[in-house]
Amino acid sequence: MMDSTKFLDLISNRRSIRKFKPQPVEKEMIDTLIEAALRSPSSRDINPLSFIIIEDRAILEKLSGAKSHGANFLKNAPLGIVVCGDTSQSDVWVEDASIASVFIHLAAHDIGLGSCWIQIRKREHNSSKSADVYVKELLHIPDNMMVESIIAIGYPDRAKKGHKKNSLQFHKVSFNTYSIKD
Repeated sequence: MMDSTKFLDLISNRRSIRKFKPQPVEKEMIDTLIEAALRSPSSRDINPLSFIIIEDRAILEKLSGAKSHGANFLKNAPLGIVVCGDTSQSDVWVEDASIASVFIHLAAHDIGLGSCWIQIRKREHNSSKSADVYVKELLHIPDNMMVESIIAIGYPDRAKKGHKKNSLQFHKVSFNTYSIKD
């Protein structure tokens, strides 16, 4: 029987981090995050994803304005990873990009970094422009690519405890047939 303690510890203790120390993320750690993203599973092994690593503070600040709510903290993160999917290669690029984003989160936590997902797809920059278009224009991303998310990454400014097991919503699980009642 396989020991799942390490994985369960990892997912039990990982939290979204929105406040980071100003310390830069070392190249070796960035390489680990890139490897984790590239190891994420992809439907039919198409791998329609691209990743843009952002360390430039001025670009991170501009990206923090990609949408009106929920991205502002990116300007204080030392690292951002933009996760893109090629719509011309796969009809399930959203799922593939989401899985890769989660792999980045888990790898970040595993190596002592904090992270937070910033949803870009289907979000608005302002009343006349989507967050996706804003990011694509800023980073010169071609039209066939869509931006799923930006993962803000850095050393956590403070430790956050994981959610307790008794806070999980076990009432939303049923076996064999749907039998969930609110």
